[in-house]
Amino acid sequence: MAYAGSVVLVQRDELLALLTPEAMTLLDDAPPVESAGDALALVTRLRAAGGSADVVAAVVTQAKLRRRASAKFGPFAERMLFTDAGLQQATRLQVAAHHANRFRQAGAVSVADLGCGIGADSMAFASLGLEVTAFDVDEVTAAIAAHNLAPFPNAQVRHDRAEEVDLDAFDALWFDPARRTTNGGSTARHFDPADWSPSLDFVFAAGRERPTGIKLGPGIDHAYLPEDAETQWVSSNGDLVEATVWMHGTARAGIRRSALVISRHGTAELTTGEDVRDADVAALGAVLYEPDAAIIRARLIGDLARSLEASMISESIAWMTAEHFTPTPFASAFSVREVLPLHASSLKGELRKRGIGVLEIKKRGVDIDPAEFRRKLSLKGDASAVLILTRIGDKRVAILADRLS
Repeated sequence: MAYAGSVVLVQRDELLALLTPEAMTLLDDAPPVESAGDALALVTRLRAAGGSADVVAAVVTQAKLRRRASAKFGPFAERMLFTDAGLQQATRLQVAAHHANRFRQAGAVSVADLGCGIGADSMAFASLGLEVTAFDVDEVTAAIAAHNLAPFPNAQVRHDRAEEVDLDAFDALWFDPARRTTNGGSTARHFDPADWSPSLDFVFAAGRERPTGIKLGPGIDHAYLPEDAETQWVSSNGDLVEATVWMHGTARAGIRRSALVISRHGTAELTTGEDVRDADVAALGAVLYEPDAAIIRARLIGDLARSLEASMISESIAWMTAEHFTPTPFASAFSVREVLPLHASSLKGELRKRGIGVLEIKKRGVDIDPAEFRRKLSLKGDASAVLILTRIGDKRVAILADRLS
């Protein structure tokens, strides 16, 4: 089934209720829904105006999703449609733009988006002028993607399985293998890549034939990653969002692993073509660094530490220490005030002495619930600080610090 330029309706009650001129007009006129009170007010208003129960329910659901989607899609969310699962799994637009640029740099003209979801990556591909054919095995998701891609004449959506697509018809491939299945309203997560749809073996085999990008979860086991590819871990505004495997023409020569950090200050990247030696362990210095999660997952802490003239505080904890502060986009930095015993009762008194009532709590290498620990401290005062709960060697400590970056 093909969808090009307009939405094709499928036999699902919720989608049928939504995709009508009446419902779409109501949705476009709906105010932002930020609370249960907002949702109730919107339901009351729409029912009073004569809206049917199914239309009102569909409109209110989409108004809620559009509000949540603004964090990923900005103003574009105001005309898009979503499913709850599709929104959760969708690529952020700034990350999708990076994907699109990799294909453009590889010289691709046409790209197949295999497992397109609600169409976020396809929107970015189409906006850069690529000819896009997006595929999704779920008919409702495919129809929603078609709505989202309707403004792009160079994009079409098909309801089909990746394994049944003629891949030879495209210059480049983009895969987002489904790692969950839904059955009877419940969702099951598959940990074995052989159970993904399509399987990782299928995806990697296709990637050796033409320029390919493969979006994977950032926690992917390194043992599953191919040696003849580049894997890039991506963080966006502090959140680790994906590991992308680039193959054939999209992979860069001499690079096996990389960490891309995207923030409001721009982008920065650290790369390597070989295994990275860990940094040495040393005593706590005047500065502590917390590496970005992309650096940790890409196993680039050793290179970052050496660039900062830093050492590890422990062999098993991904925090670094140095005597002098060097600004870096790849880590947050903290100025160490003092080291205190990690006991809530004694820390409560020490923080009271210093008038610290505003406290950022971070932890690494200790089994502590920061929210519960905060309640035990009964904070009072106007001063602020950072409390880092961690281990130095075998000793549990609380490091009182101030944020530098």
